[in-house]
Amino acid sequence: MKKVSIFVDVQNIYYTTKQIYNCHFDYNAFWKKVVSDRKVVKAVAYAIKSKDVKQRQFHNILRGIGFEVKLKPYIQRIDNSAKGDWDVGITIDILEYVKTSDIIVLASGDGDFEILIKKVIEKYNSVVEVYGVKELTALSLINSASKFNPIDSDLLLKKI
Repeated sequence: MKKVSIFVDVQNIYYTTKQIYNCHFDYNAFWKKVVSDRKVVKAVAYAIKSKDVKQRQFHNILRGIGFEVKLKPYIQRIDNSAKGDWDVGITIDILEYVKTSDIIVLASGDGDFEILIKKVIEKYNSVVEVYGVKELTALSLINSASKFNPIDSDLLLKKI
């Protein structure tokens, strides 16, 4: 059984699925798809800390699925969006868990991860699967992955 570690950039996935599909990402369907016939070594969802009850409930749902939820303080931007840049935290965790995983799964469309993905594949000979909304995923990230999985209807919940 292959060992997999899963890393989800929650803010990126939330905003990209909302912008293109006006839907929420289906974390249960994602989990089933990614974990199928694999042993989970680590699964982390990186999100923003919030006082909002619905957000805290969402974080508990993620925990119930099997994710460790890492939270950063909420920073409100002028456009009312929230900032929670987890790039360094995700990078550190991937570099830690690649050593004990056969497959790394990254859910994000952020092109900043291209260098990391290339390094993980070259140095550790790992398989890296990237999930993202194709229209909003950096082409460099798509091209650097061992396999790119576009987020589409099978990984979406009802309309917002």
